[in-house]
Amino acid sequence: MASSIALTLNGVARQVALDDLRVTLLDLLRERLALPGTKKGCDRGQCGACTVLVDGRRVNACLTLAVTLDGVEVTTIEGLSDGETLHPVQAAFIENDAFQCGYCTPGQIMSAVGLIAEGRAGDDAERIREGMSGNLCRCAAYHGITLAVQDATRRMAGAEAEDAA
Repeated sequence: MASSIALTLNGVARQVALDDLRVTLLDLLRERLALPGTKKGCDRGQCGACTVLVDGRRVNACLTLAVTLDGVEVTTIEGLSDGETLHPVQAAFIENDAFQCGYCTPGQIMSAVGLIAEGRAGDDAERIREGMSGNLCRCAAYHGITLAVQDATRRMAGAEAEDAA
């Protein structure tokens, strides 16, 4: 049975034909829409490598059926930067050495963006670790990840304060 969905993907309105209603958002992104930044880790929702934002909320793309996304906004790692200008979370990850092999990094960054947007990051390292606990790093770069989230939270709060002034 075929269907189609209309969604906004990284700021661009898209109409996507689905020839299989069982296709996950992860497989749609990687295999059909040529967005390989979202990684397939466990394919069971346990590692967070496939984290993307759907209407601003963090979701595991491997557990989300694409057919359920009609009318939503999806943001992937490819949609964060503004041309050559990195998103503050991306810049903070680089500057705080928040990765080693890099495989989990897109999911970690997307989860951090969601956590900050939810207002749940703050500056408390323990709170950040708890909020990011659905994203695993086999290289154990957790200290750098926590520092990057703290740094990005401060940067983004500072940018908001400047915009308000």
